[in-house]
Amino acid sequence: MLDSLIVPLFVTTDLPPRADLAEFGELLAETARALGHDGASYDGFLAGKVFWLDRPVLPRQRPAAEAELRFAAMLGYLAASGPGHTARGVVADVRRAVCAAVTSRYGDVGVSPAVFAIRDRDVRERTPDSAVSVGTRDAARELVSVARPYL
Repeated sequence: MLDSLIVPLFVTTDLPPRADLAEFGELLAETARALGHDGASYDGFLAGKVFWLDRPVLPRQRPAAEAELRFAAMLGYLAASGPGHTARGVVADVRRAVCAAVTSRYGDVGVSPAVFAIRDRDVRERTPDSAVSVGTRDAARELVSVARPYL
């Protein structure tokens, strides 16, 4: 059996007005593939759902709203391979990776993405039905198997 840790996650950030939600989700999922710090690395598998957290926009507000940043989120699970991980350490590693990837892809939008552990129950209860599924492609089969019961 693979030594691993499963962490329920919430990721949220501002994105440019014309950002694609599915692309954002793919960026998050692929960013979690290889995590680490201080020269030590480990595999990760992220599966979840992405969605917009924008406020409703009335037709008369639309021209101005189309120039505003959009608020996107992901609720899901991160499986981290290897022994000795703590939820706090894994979240710190994924936070660094996500912040770097989002800044690299979308530029500086004024605030860093928020990445934090949440309760498993919150993932199940708070993910909107309209959310788009994402997952790390071609992840280590063992990590996918470990995470499957949570998905």
